Amino acid sequence: MKKRLTVGLLALAASTTVLAQSDVWRSDSLQEVVVTGTGTQHLLKDAPVQTEVISRRQLQLYAGRSIEDILAGLTASFDFNENDMGSHLQMNGLGNSYVLILIDGRRLHGDNGGENDLSIIDPQNIEKIEIVKGASSALYGSDAIAGVINIITRKHTEQGLMIENTSRAGSHGDLRQHNGIALNIGKWSSYTNFQAQHSDGWQNTSEEAPEQTEYHILDSRNKTVNRHTNWQLAERVTYQITPKAEAYADGSIYWKRIYRPSGHHPGVDVKTYDLQYDNASAAMGGKWKLSGTDVITLDAEWKRHAYNYAYTDTTLTDGYVNGHFTNYYPYFPGQKELQSDQQLTIVSLKGVFTLPYQQQLSAGAEYRYDWLKAPMRVAEGKASDQTGAVYVQDELAWHNRLFLTAGMRLTHNEGFGTRLTPKLSAMFKQGELRLRATWSQGYKTPTPKELHYQYVRNMNGVYLYLGNSHLKAQHSDYFALSGEYTIGSLTLTLSAYHNQVDDMITLVTIPNNQAPGALLVQYDPQRVRQYQNIEDAKTYGIDFTARYQTRHFTIGGSYSYLDTRANQYDSEEEEMRKVTIDGMAHHKANCYVTWNHDFSSRYQLGAGLYGRMSTKRYYQIDGNGKGYQLWRFSTTHQLGKHCRIEAGVDNIFNYVDRTPHGLHLGTTTPGRTVYASLTLRWNKGKKLTNKYKSNFNTRENEQD
Repeated sequence: MKKRLTVGLLALAASTTVLAQSDVWRSDSLQEVVVTGTGTQHLLKDAPVQTEVISRRQLQLYAGRSIEDILAGLTASFDFNENDMGSHLQMNGLGNSYVLILIDGRRLHGDNGGENDLSIIDPQNIEKIEIVKGASSALYGSDAIAGVINIITRKHTEQGLMIENTSRAGSHGDLRQHNGIALNIGKWSSYTNFQAQHSDGWQNTSEEAPEQTEYHILDSRNKTVNRHTNWQLAERVTYQITPKAEAYADGSIYWKRIYRPSGHHPGVDVKTYDLQYDNASAAMGGKWKLSGTDVITLDAEWKRHAYNYAYTDTTLTDGYVNGHFTNYYPYFPGQKELQSDQQLTIVSLKGVFTLPYQQQLSAGAEYRYDWLKAPMRVAEGKASDQTGAVYVQDELAWHNRLFLTAGMRLTHNEGFGTRLTPKLSAMFKQGELRLRATWSQGYKTPTPKELHYQYVRNMNGVYLYLGNSHLKAQHSDYFALSGEYTIGSLTLTLSAYHNQVDDMITLVTIPNNQAPGALLVQYDPQRVRQYQNIEDAKTYGIDFTARYQTRHFTIGGSYSYLDTRANQYDSEEEEMRKVTIDGMAHHKANCYVTWNHDFSSRYQLGAGLYGRMSTKRYYQIDGNGKGYQLWRFSTTHQLGKHCRIEAGVDNIFNYVDRTPHGLHLGTTTPGRTVYASLTLRWNKGKKLTNKYKSNFNTRENEQD
């Protein structure tokens, strides 16, 4: 496998040197408008902060089943491992808790075990994805240390009624459903979105790792990915008060259940409960366009992420109930037990103003309140956290060649005091050459879970997980240099970065005698893991992308080199030791070739061959993940204006990681899979007139 991967990487490097780059890095047009890097609108080619874009056209050609599938398949900077707790994401060496995920500029909320449930994102409702790497706390606050992923949803601008339906089916009982209803009447606009997803799951091996269990089991019932079902219903209503003022309200409800193997089998991690998630959100706000590019926005949002055990068999549990430790509390089939209820409230005010001498000023204020209820996992039953912040950013254009962006955020957290996080970016352009440089600081306060959580996990043995009230806030320094050059249809970019993270929080195995005595007596754990601050950690790497596009063909690829170093205190040996950050792979790459042709006004065909590769992923315990290559072939068939068919084969060469349960995987792919989808769209009306069309729709959102 290692030899095949090396050959694949060399072939990719050769092809990209001669030909070109990843569709991710550039959209179909250099005139694409992006907003994530600075919070203001810029053409992609002139964005002061380097931004990668996955456009609507690329999303349709690739036809990914999920946001994880899309990001891992179309960029070389990401790794995902899907499990019951969510999607373990790593971006340029740093995990979920250091990557800020936005949906239309607003935070995705909720995690379990530090992993986000990304199935809340409907891939059929994505207009494009903007990716900004590196610390962005000056603009976005806590969590934006590794980078920002902004999922921009589709906007529907036809006057009248629009109805759309997408149904998708694939191997292993994979079913995906999307329905949308848009209604635009005068000053009122409404969009209702429903999505449902189901998978039967799959089992890549029935062997339990001998070092993880008391028995060497070859007929385990555990699956690599368990059967699961989820659905979401969302609504957004917009009212155009005047041609310069707009108000909106939106909300959603989301439900997910993960069905896990149950029963009794010595040494096997079978369960007496499933996992169930109940999410909800509500938001309201408005925008007021003063003149020209000047605009003021006000947003207030509330989000809830509740995580429950749904019992399938009679179970005696112990833990904290209403602040008191209880032994052997009974639950019966059909009952639920709340594990955590995370709620987030954010109120933000922002203004963008044009100043003399080609300057643009952004300024704002934000209040954030985090609330956690976990009766069985927090000694006091609940915990909370409050944060307030103000920020300012100035963008200056100097003779239309040198562009400077400077900003800073002043953050005050009730538990960790006040912190200033600055950012400075510069871009120089000469013809089709762009040179960019960035220095920025990141900041992240410990979450209520990291501070107060404590729970037991029966994972082929009893593991005790502990929060740590003595944690310190994390902070980072990020440096990046990049250059990009366009020669006709060929676009190349090369970037280098270094991210130094201090007081990094991660789970560390500690000696059992350092855990609270009452918990040791109660559980007699095999291993104790606690959140602690690593003394320091650093990631550094190089990203290269290239793309060549003709009228019908696009050929390209991207390559990412990564290395990580961390100095971690070993409590047992009482000394510092150097470690790699869990999940790191030195080399990752992707490549592709796409072809499209309009045979007539009633039939357009698109086809694409995509490959992605990764070398070995490193972990401190439980083994390393194997390197892999995965190849995908997809086709799209547009029949007139109202019908589209997508079909393809994923993992063409049927690679499966057979690593035993309990050890780390390079990838969880089930092997070769096939899929097909049908989209039907009907609309009766016309494009909104300038009188009523929102002044705040960016160019990419006006495309349908």
